[in-house]
Amino acid sequence: MRLFIAIEFDQPTKTNIANVQHKLETFGRGRFTHRDNLHLTLAFLGEVPPAKVAAIRRAMDRTAVEPMTLVFDHTSRFRREGGDIWWIGLARNQKLLDLQQELTNHLLKEGFVLEKRPFTPHITLARQVRLNAQPAQEDLLLEPFEAQVNGITLMLSERINGRLTYTPQYRKKRAD
Repeated sequence: MRLFIAIEFDQPTKTNIANVQHKLETFGRGRFTHRDNLHLTLAFLGEVPPAKVAAIRRAMDRTAVEPMTLVFDHTSRFRREGGDIWWIGLARNQKLLDLQQELTNHLLKEGFVLEKRPFTPHITLARQVRLNAQPAQEDLLLEPFEAQVNGITLMLSERINGRLTYTPQYRKKRAD
């Protein structure tokens, strides 16, 4: 099972993100993330045997999910040889950073090996992007927008009928 833990978004937030994607599409081509798959990854677990799912759930249950508002305020890219990865980023949010660090600590205690690179909160808009012209920030994101965090979700990543599909496996709701 290929698994990751993420923050899911409501439909209005996905619409706002998709609007940024559509603007990016006018500048070139790439493999754009399907609207249903838009999410913020907190921890990528990779291939995990089904027997380890209970340990992931324990780590999630031990993680405090506090109510928070995320502010999408910029776009950027990770440069890649075969085309860049474009993403929408968030204003610095200490609650989000604390959530990701606490979740990571609980997963490490459960024996999971995680990526060592620093956490860069972002939502992938497209991969293998090749642009005809370089957009200015305001060409893609005219003004910041917000999203409320309601919980974290364990997601299964698989190909179904040739399409990458993310299916929720377990949800931990925020503490009220």
